[in-house]
Amino acid sequence: MTSALVRLEGIERRFGAVMALSGADLALRPGEVHGVLGANGAGKSTLFNVLGGLLRPDAGRIEVGGKAVILASPRDAWSHGIGLVHQHFTLVPRLTVLENLALGTRGPGGRPGAVRDAALEVIGRTGLSVPLDEAVEELGVGDRQRVEILKALLRDPRILVLDEPTAVLTPAEAAGLFDLLRDLAGDGRAVALVAHKVDEVLEVSDRLTVLRDGTSVLTCSREETSEAEIVRAMVGDDDVDAAALGLGDRAGPRGVVGQHESRIVAELVGVRVAGRGGSGLDGVDISVRAGEIVGVAGVDGNGQRELAAVLAGRLAPESGTARLPEAVGFISQDRSREGLVADFDLTENVALAFQRKAGFRSGSWLRWEALEGAAEEIRRRHDVQAPSVRTLASSLSGGNQQRVIVGRELEMAGDLLVAENPTRGLDIAAAAFVHEELQRLASDGVAVVLISTDLDEVLTLSHRIMAIARGGLREVEEAHRTRQGVGSLMLGTDDRNG
Repeated sequence: MTSALVRLEGIERRFGAVMALSGADLALRPGEVHGVLGANGAGKSTLFNVLGGLLRPDAGRIEVGGKAVILASPRDAWSHGIGLVHQHFTLVPRLTVLENLALGTRGPGGRPGAVRDAALEVIGRTGLSVPLDEAVEELGVGDRQRVEILKALLRDPRILVLDEPTAVLTPAEAAGLFDLLRDLAGDGRAVALVAHKVDEVLEVSDRLTVLRDGTSVLTCSREETSEAEIVRAMVGDDDVDAAALGLGDRAGPRGVVGQHESRIVAELVGVRVAGRGGSGLDGVDISVRAGEIVGVAGVDGNGQRELAAVLAGRLAPESGTARLPEAVGFISQDRSREGLVADFDLTENVALAFQRKAGFRSGSWLRWEALEGAAEEIRRRHDVQAPSVRTLASSLSGGNQQRVIVGRELEMAGDLLVAENPTRGLDIAAAAFVHEELQRLASDGVAVVLISTDLDEVLTLSHRIMAIARGGLREVEEAHRTRQGVGSLMLGTDDRNG
């Protein structure tokens, strides 16, 4: 048996009253891709933040190359060849992509020309293309994720950890990334992939570990386990839907709920909007009826951000017409910039939206007791792992932050809900719950626009599907309602106008 390149044993870490890790173990071997799965709050990100030198463990032992080490900082981790691609972006928004890639690079290799050459070489091998001279703040979430991956690969680490790297990548990009991970492992590196989707881990991993409640509950080779066993280890329940699992094509609902189909709730006609680091919108037409889920599938950066913002009433069209209802819920894909205020607690973050709802304001004063009750109901109903509603958003895991946003905006949806990658960062059980809630809203007569880079999610949930490419929308015909058919339209390979 190959000895581990890095080993973590009995790792414990507490955040106040929350025990994030309680004796977690992990061994990463050279030449292998190791998948790490777990529900939200299971401790995955905390464990790898310990390995990356961002957190000091309260107890436990870390070995690199068979020798005990203390990783007191990210610099210590890099000195041992450990590279970490974070789930939450660590880029400087006002700097260009190239400048972000150069940050922290020492010596001649830090010269812009040398960094550009190295970046282009990695881009050529991975296909994860990004605009090197564009400011990061102008990029979509998918492009920023690609920058994070490129930044880690430029340091040529011996041990590479990627925390949810495929959350905003297209299937083709994810497949290219998996090929790269196999190549990196084939060169003798230890590669760890943190993921929520079982099929991704089974596709690319040689071995896998499942964390639950801060403890390692399953470690085995890919051949020794099954999807059902992994799900039971993660959440103790294998009754979840196919889109949450990522199990491929499923026949989604067809047509519109009959009792609602005559009423158009939201409509855009000939809408044009300049791009914000992407394609913008180029004469878009879309209508959504009460009781239907309209799925919008596309490669990140093709106008999804602008479409979501216009439908949510947050961005006015430069031309064309937008007819929208007054009560709109909006689940933004970018929870850190548009969804939550990190330094606010759960109640305050709920108040950001609920202050407009009846019953939560008395004159010019907010009714904090009512808001706290609403926040507690969201925490309970959506299983937000937080000690109380006074917990700061910054102390929650990414998945639990998303649970707060989803719970808040589902309650805000009166006539229309705009959901932009609503299950990004959620575990299997939470994603399944969100899917059920979207379907419940539609059955209650709410119009839902589901904008997602997850094709399985779109195919499973949508009554109608539209593909967005280069700022144009085109409805997907029944004959093309497959991963391959929708995928080709997402890439704009069909020459008919949308």
